[in-house]
Amino acid sequence: MPFDHTRPLNRGDYRTLALAALGGTLEFYDFVIYVFFAAIMGHVFFPPHSPEWLVQLQTYGIFAAGYLARPLGGIVMAHFGDLHGRKRMFTLSILLMALPTFIMGLLPTYADIGIWAPVLLLALRVLQGAAIGGEIPGAWVFVSEHVPARRVGFACGTLTAGLTLGILLGSLVASAMHARFSEAELVARAWRIPFLLGGVFGLLAVYLRGYLQETPIFKELAEQRALLAEWPMKRVLASHRGAMLLSMLATWLLTGGIVVVILMTPSLLGKLPGIGAEKALLANSLAVVCLSIGCVLAGSLTDRFGNGPTLFAGSGFLLVACYGFYSQIAAHPDWLFPGYALLGLTVGVIAAVPCIMVRAFPATVRFSGLSLSYNLAYAIFGGLTPMAVALMLKSDPQAPAHYVEVLALMGMVLGLALCARRRQAEPDGLKAT
Repeated sequence: MPFDHTRPLNRGDYRTLALAALGGTLEFYDFVIYVFFAAIMGHVFFPPHSPEWLVQLQTYGIFAAGYLARPLGGIVMAHFGDLHGRKRMFTLSILLMALPTFIMGLLPTYADIGIWAPVLLLALRVLQGAAIGGEIPGAWVFVSEHVPARRVGFACGTLTAGLTLGILLGSLVASAMHARFSEAELVARAWRIPFLLGGVFGLLAVYLRGYLQETPIFKELAEQRALLAEWPMKRVLASHRGAMLLSMLATWLLTGGIVVVILMTPSLLGKLPGIGAEKALLANSLAVVCLSIGCVLAGSLTDRFGNGPTLFAGSGFLLVACYGFYSQIAAHPDWLFPGYALLGLTVGVIAAVPCIMVRAFPATVRFSGLSLSYNLAYAIFGGLTPMAVALMLKSDPQAPAHYVEVLALMGMVLGLALCARRRQAEPDGLKAT
């Protein structure tokens, strides 16, 4: 039977969204826990007595390697996802994430094996990047094809909130570790605990994914024999370059919100007088909670008002909140919690990004088109952003703010472009063909 795009959400939809979001939370924890211990990892895996800026650059370079590996994993998994089913790749990606994370917790250090320590860490980070390259696009496609077209925004927002809660889980674990262990104990051996825990989380996520069903839209394509006989990526590159460009620019905005505001800012705040590392991590936890709320809100607003208006207004709020927070926090450290919470809420506009992307490609190449666009953009912008901002900070103390503000302006322009295109042709939602 054709999929009913007009029905309301039912119990099965909510169950699918809950399981997908929870699995995404556990897997994304595995991917981001590295950044919360970046400073410690730098001391453990690189030569002692190196300049602080060099250690930071090397550590974030390995962080970037995970992003640079995303396109390869995304392309391979999306290829099989478009031809053989979304669910299989959705489950495989978690397994490929859990194993490297667990092994990271067992790695010998630079003091044990010298240069081979960062080499092994780099290899495992590459495997993590390949796994997450298939997970996030596959998750967005999976949930969007399970719900009626008029609730795609809510589904993508909920899933994105689940992914961001993986950051919260990482932040809480990092806070607990810093509270329980001294800096010397963390450097000595306690840093391993979060990675070993991540491996356990990943196996739990694999178990949860076993309860999910293949998407109705993919089943409909298979029944109609409408699946592509050719390589899906070839069709994307030949016929959907405009959708790719739009998706890549939108992803650039997403990278700024996550990498700079959520992942990098706690370590920068921790160096300010009157704040410190522990307080910065607690404020980051609050910001991520607000980010998750903002994701569900922004996704729901796209269902009500459309992608363009939501992206335009949300990017505007992000611009204002970003300027206010970064320009005032050094002089007013008592504004840390409310300011960071508001900033996190406005970063929730990133939930409009998957809504834009899943509607930009037809179902036959949706996984491949979204995966190639998202992962290629994230590899370029997400991978290089930490190093670029770190280098900019040497001459511009407001570098994080300026970087995100420029992306917010770009988001407003994209929102206006989507509004204009919507007036020309109203989108009809997700379909099987």
